[in-house]
Amino acid sequence: MDAKGITLTRHILLEQRAHPSATGELSMVLAQIGLVAKIIARAVSRAGLVDILGVTGDVNVHGEEVKRLDEYANQTFINVFGHSGLVCTLVSEEMEKPRHLSENCSQGKYTLFFDPLDGSSNIDVNGTIGTIFSIHHRLRGDPHETNQEWLRVGSDQVVAGYVIYGPSTVLVYTAGNGVHGFTLDPSIGEFLLSHENIRIPSRGKTYSINEGHYPVWQAHTRAFVDFLKEKDPAGGRPYSSRYVGSLVADFHRTLLHGGIFLYPGDTQNPKGKLRLLYEAAPLAFIAEQAGGRAGTGEERILDIRPVELHQKVPLLIGSPEEMALAEAFFKGRKKRVIERRKQP
Repeated sequence: MDAKGITLTRHILLEQRAHPSATGELSMVLAQIGLVAKIIARAVSRAGLVDILGVTGDVNVHGEEVKRLDEYANQTFINVFGHSGLVCTLVSEEMEKPRHLSENCSQGKYTLFFDPLDGSSNIDVNGTIGTIFSIHHRLRGDPHETNQEWLRVGSDQVVAGYVIYGPSTVLVYTAGNGVHGFTLDPSIGEFLLSHENIRIPSRGKTYSINEGHYPVWQAHTRAFVDFLKEKDPAGGRPYSSRYVGSLVADFHRTLLHGGIFLYPGDTQNPKGKLRLLYEAAPLAFIAEQAGGRAGTGEERILDIRPVELHQKVPLLIGSPEEMALAEAFFKGRKKRVIERRKQP
C-alpha cells in the first residue's frame, strides 16, 4: 500500500504496531519532536518580522556567539519536554551540562540529545538551517550520579533524525527500520509522508566541504579533493562542489542525491569541529539506515565511545563508493581503490 501522504503521527503509530512489545512512550517522544519542529518552523518563517534575529551577547560552551534563534529553539525543547513524563535528561549543544528534568525522571524512559538550530551562520541571511536529534534509552539509576547516562555510543541510538527549515520544512527520522521523510503542510499544520524509505545512491556526483580551509587541510584531504576535481569523464570526474554551510542542509542533499560530505580534522583542529553526540552520531545512524556510511576516515562513527559530553570528531558521510574512496586516501590505499573503480 502506498503510504505517501499519511501524517507523521499515523506513521509513528503504524511503526509502533509492528513491535508488539512497544508501550507507546517512544512514539510520544517523536510526536513531541514534531511539535518542537512546528514551533521552530513558525519562528523561522517570521524571523524577519519579529525581534528574534541577531545575537544575544552570550557565547555557548564552544566559544560561539549565541544567536537569539538558537536560544529560542533550545528553550522550545525544554518547554515542550518539561512535565511531559517522557524524557529524563536533555543534552544540547547550547547547554554546558545536561539538563535533568526532575519532574520526568520518576517515569521518563529516554535521554534526548539535540542540536536545536544547526547552521546558525545562515540565520540572518535567510539561509537554510536545521535541527538534529537523537534518542537513547535511559540507563538505570540516578542521572545525577553517573556520566554514563550521556556518554553513549552511537550504535545504541533508538531513534535519530533531523529537521530542515528551507523552502519547505522537512522532518527525516529513522527508528532502525529505514529512513522516512515528512514535509510540513502549513495549511493543516501536519507533517505528511513525502519521502518513504529513503535510499542514498551508491555513488553521487557532488562533494561538500568548506574549501576555505584548504590551507590548513591535511595532505590526504587535499589529495582526495584534488582527485575529485580532476577531469576524467570515464571515471565520472570532475565532481561538482556543493556547500551550504549548514550540516543538515548539506547532509540532506547528499542523502537524497548521493556523493559525500566532509568536515575533516585539519592542522588547526585535528579532532574536527562537529560534535559526536548530537551531530555526527545521529546523522551517521540515518546514513547507515539509508545504505550509506559515516566515519572519521579511520573508524566508524557509530563505534566511537565518547569520553566527554561535547566531544568533537572529524566527519565523512555519504554514498558507499565515495566513502570507500575517501577512506582509501585517508588510509593511504588510494591506488587499489582507484583501480577497482576503473573496472567495468
